[in-house]
Amino acid sequence: MNERDSFLRRLRSGLWGLPRSAIDDIIADYEGHFDAGRAAGRSDADVAASLGDPARLARELRAEAGLRRWEDERSLTAALGVIVGIIGLAALDLFVVLPVLLSVVSTLFAFLLLGLATALGGGLMLPFAFITNLPGFAGDRLQAGLLSLGVMSGGAALTALCILFTIGLVNLLVRYGRAHYRLIARGSNAPLRD
Repeated sequence: MNERDSFLRRLRSGLWGLPRSAIDDIIADYEGHFDAGRAAGRSDADVAASLGDPARLARELRAEAGLRRWEDERSLTAALGVIVGIIGLAALDLFVVLPVLLSVVSTLFAFLLLGLATALGGGLMLPFAFITNLPGFAGDRLQAGLLSLGVMSGGAALTALCILFTIGLVNLLVRYGRAHYRLIARGSNAPLRD
């Protein structure tokens, strides 16, 4: 079985539950993507890769179909269709992404607090290092001052690294959120795929 058939088979199985005519229209649309790709000299594998994961795509299309049905009907069954579609799409978010995100955020917060506490501790040690030397420190005042400056700069560096990592994480979450927003905005004629 080639990439085209495999992709379309997985897409069709993911669209289970939609009306037969809607499934046929969607499959015909994606067959058109493969035909256009072949006409442009691209392989089926390239086209399939550019379209993304068919299971994820099917969840997006099912949720989109539920949203469109809700916009047209405003009935209880349409509302249930939207809820089921969004839950299917959000299952990945809730059971995979969210636990990983919570672990990363809590670890990042712990390192941020450690960096701040270390920088503050080094800053508090600095005056004592030059005035009275550090209690229990065998070196002279200059060494104690350099040690406290080193501790303070290490804490500041760890804090700065945590801030940079947080900025990167927020940017990643924004891109991930935009992928979901495209689904919601689809009702206002925004493109589903880039």
